[in-house]
Amino acid sequence: MLKTARLLLALLLVPCLPCLAAPPVKVGFYDFPPSIYTDADGFPQGPMVEVVRKVFARAGYRLETRSLPSARIYAGLQNGSVQVWLGPAKEQLSEHVLVGRNRLAEIVLNLYYRPDTPEPRLPDDLKGRALVMLSGYNFVPDISRYLEAPELGIVQHRTSTHRAALEMLLRQRGDYLLDYAMTVDSAARELGVPVPPHVELLRLPVYFLVSRHQPDAERLLEALDSAYEALRAEGEDLVVTP
Repeated sequence: MLKTARLLLALLLVPCLPCLAAPPVKVGFYDFPPSIYTDADGFPQGPMVEVVRKVFARAGYRLETRSLPSARIYAGLQNGSVQVWLGPAKEQLSEHVLVGRNRLAEIVLNLYYRPDTPEPRLPDDLKGRALVMLSGYNFVPDISRYLEAPELGIVQHRTSTHRAALEMLLRQRGDYLLDYAMTVDSAARELGVPVPPHVELLRLPVYFLVSRHQPDAERLLEALDSAYEALRAEGEDLVVTP
């Protein structure tokens, strides 16, 4: 009996031995400061990355974090080279990913304008105007439709960082800025300027997205969701705010 009890205790202390023995799960991140940023060594850091590490540790999986452009993350989810991503349930990925049941965060997409210009009436005031945007970012179909509409003739000015995008708006190198609230708030703090006035366009919930193109995708997603729920139930602070 004593030997049996010790065996059961050992099994309880190692809830997912196959998970720990398996190769690390490849998790893709792209810069979304201050929630996610790439450090000097090229690795993703930030509050959201720490949440992911806690969840993976609780679920019993090792992880390999990668900083990648958004296009490479989307392609990786479609071929399995990126196994997990945190983001909105994008339509173009629907056939390739499983979506978690827990809302991990929420991102807000805004249209920013300078204080010396009136609040835009959408979509009419976008006609023929220059719009500053981040390179490599894809938006939901409703937004993309406006951006590509021939009758609006929007001129797109792309740049590589949120700080540069905000500077372009403030220096009148574009009429409007299309960007996310959290990243613009961070860029404004860096520059020491007020956040420009804006129109809220939409709110997007963030979930665990697991690529279908891997063995045991369903088990991995269930393990991550269950670990997240267990941590929340224990009072762990998993809220990511600007």
